[in-house]
Amino acid sequence: MLTSLVPSGNAGEIVSWGSQMAPDSPLSSLIQITAGGNHSLALKSDGSIVGWGYNRYGQATPREGNDYVAIAAGGDDWGYSHSLALKSDGSIVGWGYNNVGQATAPAGNDYVAIAAGWYHSLALKSDGSIVGWGYDDGGQATPPAGNDYVAIAAGGGHSLALKSDGSIVGWGADFYGHATPPAGNDYVAIAAGGEHSLALKSDGSIVGWGYNTFRQAMPPAGNDYVAIAAGGYHSLALKSDGSIVAWGDDEYGQGSPPAGNNYVAVAAGGGHEGYSVALKSDGTIVGWGSNYLFQAMPPAGNDYIAVAAGEDAEGHSLALKSDGSIVGWGDNTYIQAMRPAGSDYVAIAAGGRHSLALKSDGSIVGWGSDDCGEATPPAGNDYVAIAAAENYSLALKSDGSIVGWGCSGHGQATPPVGNDYVAIAAGRDHSLALKSDGSIVGWGDDLQGQATPPAGNDYVAIAAGGNHSLALQSNGSIVGWGGDYYGQATPPAGNDYVAVAAGWDHSLALKSDGSIVAWGKDWYGQATPPAGNGYVAIAVGGGYGGHSLAIRASMFAIVGDFCGADFGPADAYVDVWDLMQFADHWHTRTGEGNWDAKFDLAGPNFSDPDGYADVWDLMVFADNWHKGQKP
Repeated sequence: MLTSLVPSGNAGEIVSWGSQMAPDSPLSSLIQITAGGNHSLALKSDGSIVGWGYNRYGQATPREGNDYVAIAAGGDDWGYSHSLALKSDGSIVGWGYNNVGQATAPAGNDYVAIAAGWYHSLALKSDGSIVGWGYDDGGQATPPAGNDYVAIAAGGGHSLALKSDGSIVGWGADFYGHATPPAGNDYVAIAAGGEHSLALKSDGSIVGWGYNTFRQAMPPAGNDYVAIAAGGYHSLALKSDGSIVAWGDDEYGQGSPPAGNNYVAVAAGGGHEGYSVALKSDGTIVGWGSNYLFQAMPPAGNDYIAVAAGEDAEGHSLALKSDGSIVGWGDNTYIQAMRPAGSDYVAIAAGGRHSLALKSDGSIVGWGSDDCGEATPPAGNDYVAIAAAENYSLALKSDGSIVGWGCSGHGQATPPVGNDYVAIAAGRDHSLALKSDGSIVGWGDDLQGQATPPAGNDYVAIAAGGNHSLALQSNGSIVGWGGDYYGQATPPAGNDYVAVAAGWDHSLALKSDGSIVAWGKDWYGQATPPAGNGYVAIAVGGGYGGHSLAIRASMFAIVGDFCGADFGPADAYVDVWDLMQFADHWHTRTGEGNWDAKFDLAGPNFSDPDGYADVWDLMVFADNWHKGQKP
């Protein structure tokens, strides 16, 4: 929906949050993973927990602290999910959806294991007995008596327990026989899925029982398995050589694990829209399967210069790299996340189910859904900016005029005439343009006033959301208008903002200190940005879910402050502003007037001469300066 570009040359890594949220890539130092209905948790070696995925009920926002020893994630396909954590003192904490008390753990500090089902929870006590709580319509939260249990598992509406003699007991809903385990006393591990169950035997083989429409209860042959996991309708097993096998439902790729033999743990989550995660021996995580609302993990790396977040509910994202190539991730039903070949791109835009890219020669390419022609840009090589919305697109030409294409039921793809435009923004069904005199025009759907901008000519940036709009003023303050049912059009006060982004129902702003603020709908955490002040670009995706992206600068991370006659004032920040001040003074001394003049910094403290008056030279200079290679 919105593309955000970092200052020239200031490449960095990507972070994300909201319904397309994932842990900062790559996560490391992890020792345990768990997958719920559509959220995931990971336990770190320092005893802290990280979470990602669907977060409407806070299930993916773990409790603070570093005294945790085990984790469990429950819930169903519809996001009614909860989480549990076992502390080192033997007590349990729970959070997330709690309509039947499934996230309200019992008191006590004598617990040694936990398990979370769809709407119920279990805990194993140090005396070998089991307690249960939450939804109990089938008796799944009413465990059998006894104190000879050593392991527990909670499924959709049934439960399992492994006894010290190696036998298994089951209870709860049993209409597919999934709570009726096979006889025997040579079992060493158990797993409970939606309506099927698995057990690992001491000889390394696996047995399965229960619902089997997708063959999820029919494990492969062999006796070299060391761990098992059961999702809603698919299953996983870890082999002794560190590789993973999967079986059952594979509609979203959840049953197609990655190759390799360096895995140490597996977890299966979701129902029909299943997904899987695996822990590698180096402490990092990989995930595969459904990307709906949770694990659309941003790629690793620190060479990204622009990000774009799509508008559709499922969501896709794009990132532009410093070498001019594009990467994509998230929903790819219409191939909208499949990056085009080439490395000559300078801008990107992500719409509902289509994507656009601007090439260095001024031409545009499009891909993805093309029902209204939104992915078929006009010919020509005189374009300087692009914008993509749910099912239409806009482009700004070098002569200052605007063209539009795609669906235009509200006139949103029919821009006004004129050639004095300098920026464009595409919302769900309305559009905005910034004029060279600093005023704004709007067109398209105006039911909530979103296409009627305020008067004035002191605007420097614009953003169009679902039914609201934002504008950044030259004094660093923000104004908003249009639909405001979640507060998305009511920006915070202040005059230290440098960029704005608008999703369907939430908004973001980047401050001059590199921190991010957000407001509006926060059902999935999309309006709860990460802390810190190292961010240089922001982007917002729309749709029912909503997700957010940011680029965090990583070229240099030194504690210090450029200040002095050739820099900005002392402000305790190592920020690009100081470099801009330096550039301004430098170019003034050389007669160029300002930092964007056609002048090329070169020499041992800069990058090689390249014919460009770009900030990259300044970034290299800064890097060398911090390394002690002062000119």
